[in-house]
This record gives sequence, C-alpha cells and structure tokens, in this order.
Amino acid sequence: MSPLRVAVIGTGFMGAVHARSAVAAGGEVVGIVGSTPAKGRRAAADLGAGRGFDSIEDVLRYGVDVVHVCTPNATHAAFCRAALTAGVPVVCEKPLATDAATARELVELAAGQGVATAVPFVYRYYASVREARARLARPEHRPPWLIHGSYLQDWLADAEATNWRVDPADGGATRAFGDIGVHWCDLAEFVTGQRITRVNASFARAVPARPAADGTPRPVATEDGAVVMLRTDAGAVGSVVVSQASAGYKNALSFSFDGPDASYAFRQETPESLWIGGRDGNQVLLRDPARPGAPTGRSAVLPAGHPQGYYECFADFTADAYAAIGGEKVPGLPTFDDGLRAARIAEAVVASVRNGGWVDVATDAA
Repeated sequence: MSPLRVAVIGTGFMGAVHARSAVAAGGEVVGIVGSTPAKGRRAAADLGAGRGFDSIEDVLRYGVDVVHVCTPNATHAAFCRAALTAGVPVVCEKPLATDAATARELVELAAGQGVATAVPFVYRYYASVREARARLARPEHRPPWLIHGSYLQDWLADAEATNWRVDPADGGATRAFGDIGVHWCDLAEFVTGQRITRVNASFARAVPARPAADGTPRPVATEDGAVVMLRTDAGAVGSVVVSQASAGYKNALSFSFDGPDASYAFRQETPESLWIGGRDGNQVLLRDPARPGAPTGRSAVLPAGHPQGYYECFADFTADAYAAIGGEKVPGLPTFDDGLRAARIAEAVVASVRNGGWVDVATDAA
C-alpha cells in the first residue's frame, strides 16, 4: 500500500511535531502551507517535505490523503472546512474551534462527508495512563470519588514574554485552560470513564500587560491560570489547577484519581511510572510491555527501561489516526467528537468565570 500523502498547515512548533510524526507513522509529507508562501517553502525545506504551497486550496488541488491543521486557534475551523468539504480527512490541533457551536458544525460536516478525523490529545498514549484506565475499568473496581490534579507550565512566567495565544482574537476566550486545561480534562474522562457535568471556575493573571507586536505594553485579556472545581456523572468531585506562569514547571501535567479500592497518580514529566495507592501498601508500577496484561500501543516495541516520550506518543496517535483513515476501528483514538467535548467544557468554564457560580457542561446533544 502506498503511504498516505500528507499536508501540514502551519510552520510553528506543532507543525514540525506533526510532520515528524506523520513520517514516523509511515506517511509522506508532500506539502506544507505557511502563513506566507515564503514560510511554507522554508518549512518544507527545513522539514524535508515535498514543497511549500501558497494555500490550502492549492495543496488540495495537488491531491493529498490527509490534512494536519496546526495553526492559531481562530483559524482552525476555516482550514478544517476546506479539507472536509473536499472529502479529505483531518487531524486538527486542539482546540478544534474557539466555540462549541463551530466545533459541532465541524463534527457534523465530517460525519456527512464520511471521513475520519482526529484531535491530538496525545497524553492518552502514555502506557501508564492506559494502565490506570484498564485497572479502573475492571468490573469489580469501585470508581474514583475524588478526581484532582494540575497542569503547570512557566513559558509565560516572564512579564515580557508573549505569544499569539495571549490575544483572544487569535486564541479564543480562554488561554491557559483552553490550551492545556482541556488536556487534563480529556485525561480525567478517558482514564476514569466518568464525564464532567458541572464546573465552578476562577481565572487569574500573573501580569496585567504583555508586549504587543510593536513592543508596547498591551493589557492582557486572557488568563495565565485557572482553578476549576468539578463534578461528574458518577458523583465524583474534584479540581484542577492550570497555569502557564508558574516558575520552574515546564510541562507538569499530573493527576490523582482516588477511590476506596485504589488511587492512581501520574506525572507526565516522569511518565514511565504509575503510582498506585492501596490501603495496605503502595506501589510504583514501571512501564513494561513484557508484563502480562500490560496495555500495549504501537510503541510497545520499546522494552522496559527505554523511556516512552512525547514524540513516541504523538507518533502512536498519528499512526492510529492513519489506521482510522484506512478504515480500521481504533479504540481510544481522540476524534472531532472529543474536540467538541473539550469545547463544551471550555465554554462552561468561561461561563462560570463570568457568572461566578456553577455551570452545567452541555451534553453532546445540546
């Protein structure tokens, strides 16, 4: 079978990650589209891709099997619509859209066209995460009643640091939560099997202003951090603390899902281990695909002691997406439905911040 012909829209960090993962998953990156033709050509040369294209319309006319959208948040919907209307499967960075109504529109468009979709909630692909999920899914295992954790970064801790995400016109109404908090919520639902039904949130800023493109200070309209209390459909309560301005934390995603039978704790920066708490003793379970019953993914060829990292998880996700494009049913693959789910949670969080109280998360049928 010929490799999938891949187009990557976007030339930043995530565009490079997608291009690398496409090749690792057996695809052929035939084209890159940048914010300018020059950027597209330069990225194509840097990434060893086929060539740069001036627009998504040009690359679709050229002919591709899948489009990866890795551009600023507010532009996702337009690129997705163009590809889906042409009948081309899409892998779209989160958020799928900056509002739930648009995300739902994209879900319905993809369903109408009958094409596969994916959103890279790649932390699902750590073996330790899947281990916790598998154990919690056992019929005799009582569910967690306390769901808590955090996702902390420091790339905006410097008051002089800025990024397109700071501007709600590009990034949407929520920044820290919409950018990384949704990853945590996706993991909470994926691992526990519970759905977040209500949220009560507060936003905060570390600094009141950041440099604009011309260097002059501009008031910050989006949050540097968030604290979100939550309730689930199984009666669990919990919270998540999110920050992009906590000095010393680079990509510190962590969770603890606590129940009467066992508690499960995971830290993304040390992903080879899963802490399991028990009433009679605790254990640290190391990733080992040779262990009987261990969850295995497409990186199971990595033996114990050879760390499974972010790149491997992203490549596994991409390989699963490509398998789905080929017609395979892939359990656990995050799709546009999961992107819509994240948009609904983010929308409820923003509404809670605005009204100061608990807000229900809209159902998928809403």
